[in-house]
Amino acid sequence: MREVRRIPPHAVDRPALRKQLDTGTSAPLSLIVAPAGAGKSVLLSQWAQARPDIAVAWFDITSADDEPLAFAVRLVSGIRAVAPGFRAPATPVEASERRLGEAFLEDLAGGLADAGTVVLVFDDLDRISGTPLLADLWRLVDLLPENAHAVFSSRVDLQLGWSRHRLEHGLIEIRQRELAFDDATTARVIERIAGKRVTERAVAAVTARTEGWAVGVQLTALTLRFSTDPERTVDTFADTDRLVVDYLSEEVLDALEPERRDALIRLAVLDEICAGLAEAVAGVDGAAFIAGLERDSMFLVAVPERPGWYRFHRLFRDLLRYRLRAADSHAEPRLLEAAADWFLGEGDAQDAVEYLIRARRWERVMAHVLASGREVFEEVRATALAQWLDRVPVEIRATDPDVELLRAIAAGMSGRGMVAVDTIRALLAGDTLSIGQRQVALAFLAACVQFRPYPEAFLHAAQEAVALLAEHPDAEPPDLLGLTARPLLTYLAQGSMGRAHLFLGDFDQARAAFAATATSSAFAYSPFRVHLLGSIALTDALTGRLTAAASRADEALGMARESGLLAHPAPADAYLARALVAIQRGEPDVGAISLAEGELRASANQRTQLMWVAHLVSLLADPAADRVEKSVEPAGPPPPLIRRALAALAMRRARLEGTPGVPSGAPPGPWSPIAFEEVAALLTLGQPAAARARLGQLRFEPDALHPLASIEFEILLGWLSALENRRPRARDHLENALAIAGPEGIIDPFMRSGPVVADLIEELVGPRTEFSRLVVARTRSGVVVRSRRLIDDLTPRELELLAFLPSRLTIADIAVRCFVSTNTVKTHLGHIYRKLGVSGRDAAIERAVELGLIDAKEIARVG
Repeated sequence: MREVRRIPPHAVDRPALRKQLDTGTSAPLSLIVAPAGAGKSVLLSQWAQARPDIAVAWFDITSADDEPLAFAVRLVSGIRAVAPGFRAPATPVEASERRLGEAFLEDLAGGLADAGTVVLVFDDLDRISGTPLLADLWRLVDLLPENAHAVFSSRVDLQLGWSRHRLEHGLIEIRQRELAFDDATTARVIERIAGKRVTERAVAAVTARTEGWAVGVQLTALTLRFSTDPERTVDTFADTDRLVVDYLSEEVLDALEPERRDALIRLAVLDEICAGLAEAVAGVDGAAFIAGLERDSMFLVAVPERPGWYRFHRLFRDLLRYRLRAADSHAEPRLLEAAADWFLGEGDAQDAVEYLIRARRWERVMAHVLASGREVFEEVRATALAQWLDRVPVEIRATDPDVELLRAIAAGMSGRGMVAVDTIRALLAGDTLSIGQRQVALAFLAACVQFRPYPEAFLHAAQEAVALLAEHPDAEPPDLLGLTARPLLTYLAQGSMGRAHLFLGDFDQARAAFAATATSSAFAYSPFRVHLLGSIALTDALTGRLTAAASRADEALGMARESGLLAHPAPADAYLARALVAIQRGEPDVGAISLAEGELRASANQRTQLMWVAHLVSLLADPAADRVEKSVEPAGPPPPLIRRALAALAMRRARLEGTPGVPSGAPPGPWSPIAFEEVAALLTLGQPAAARARLGQLRFEPDALHPLASIEFEILLGWLSALENRRPRARDHLENALAIAGPEGIIDPFMRSGPVVADLIEELVGPRTEFSRLVVARTRSGVVVRSRRLIDDLTPRELELLAFLPSRLTIADIAVRCFVSTNTVKTHLGHIYRKLGVSGRDAAIERAVELGLIDAKEIARVG
């Protein structure tokens, strides 16, 4: 299947320009820049039809394509239609940032690698000039595999910095001077459209007056078709000072039959036209009318992605709309509403709502949006819904609290947490909400705990929601997105309560809230279940219950895969839990892919508090000073859990660098990462008495639910006892620490303690078990020592994948184990091979062994 435009009957072949485009396919990009009506699209259509050996996916860009989620769907479906071997990305787009995002683009490029020769044509790119989406398409060009090529076509120069492509790839550029018609081409076009020949003098006059502009020549030919004296018409045209398009368009329109002209003018309100829609809006025989326009070269362009659909040339449509508005200023809304009704009849609510918005039929817009169901949440389409409601005037939205509630919910889902919180709080401050509406407002306000700082405020909202739901069991909440039934609201409020406790660092209360949430019938709803399992896994990972954390995280990601939700934001917590488990086990490189996937999904809808968790995990994976200095923090303040962990990380770095801070006047309190570092600093300074005094101030009780804290406490007691020359007691405490850590494989607290603890374990405990030997080795080294010749070039994700190569797992096996798409694995393997200077897996293994990147005897850790 090939998706290209049909060539207009009057088009003339341009073999020299087609040859230039042929040459361009050896590079990533070709560029066509020329004004409207210069023949860009016709040339590309002719070239595509002359190349049956390539798959051409054609994308007519419109202003609506600035919405990244919708464009991503369109992009993937367009490529799939022409290249069956293409593997669609499983990576979410960064919709909240109004862009596709690096991860999605890498996944997309990886999916093209096995799709055969593919050309992506992006026509009318000037319509999204200056947007993040255009920057993403520019980035995609750099990521394309050798079998893929892009063509950028635009009315204006997009100022994307073509110089690099000119130097590196010999960029093919076709501009107005190459597209301009010469006299011979002008003569052929006139003869085809007008059905008559004119003199060479007349041809030269037309070429000179239009400057070879394709649409100007076409309009002239249409005028000559209706003229009884072509020479006189050309002379009159050449003598006038009026703009070419104004003069010739009026001549063409005025020569049409009134019924046909009126139908054209009515159809100008439509972005795209098909036979049925033409009948509904203009009252004509749609198929016959469109066929006649094509036959007579009336500036009708086929839409390549939609067989049977057409659009008017932009200049011609502008003229028609001007005529419509001048003749009847009230006609356009009526015609737009007729188009909306036709789309509704066809089951296309999205296009229907767009036309209703343009018609300013606000009541109907709100009614259709309120009828939306769960698919908006499941398919990550909340951004479009929120944008629709944003376009409804504020004073009209304010008349219906359900509409404002839905707008807030959609804003939160699409990453605009501040809008969601402010809108809901304004509604709650008023007196217009019913009890059911207040239940919805409080539950979804509580759900903003992952989006906005200060979790204690959202904890209060969650508690209020749970209380109000219990107090008024008969209240009827409005049905919004199919997500506001009482069980779902209770589930949402209790789950949000758990996440608020988690961000506050109250792990026991977080577990209790999550446990209560998991008993709800709403736990069966896949997106909610995936999210909650991930949050439970994250809580377990933070407290050292690594076996349970890994099990919960894998259960969540397995369900996400089965439900088609791996690209949804819901699995973010589970991915981060997997990364944290790897770090706690002293294998941060094993969690690199999970960390990247978690970061991506947390940022996809700007859950800033979860983004802070991802930020912390990334620093724990690589706590080196230069990594900390280069890291970019999420927006806003971190939650208390992260703030304390970051403070402890800074204290640890200072201690291991030989400049520990001396804690003074610290108040009594519970055990925490900061408390561990305070005591460790005193021990490093050789102050055992002060260290024991500080330990005495800290509230600590051994708890099976908090093995990490128990390990930390036993390590410090062993270290302290050794400084006090109580060697047997020191050995007992260190053995206790190892005994607690061994079943879970926890190594990180020993590494955080530093080499002195490794020395004590080796001296007092000895190499009694494989685990104790592993603890000593990793604690002494801190990180695995590898060659630096390439290590700076390979990303953590690439290093993790590199470790899988000796295992002989297939690409599909690796993707399954890492819960990512095969596209992602292939893309990163391609990067690895390029950086190692090899062409395949065996050569990559040999080269990695030479560089010390993997052990010659090591089989990849795939736990």
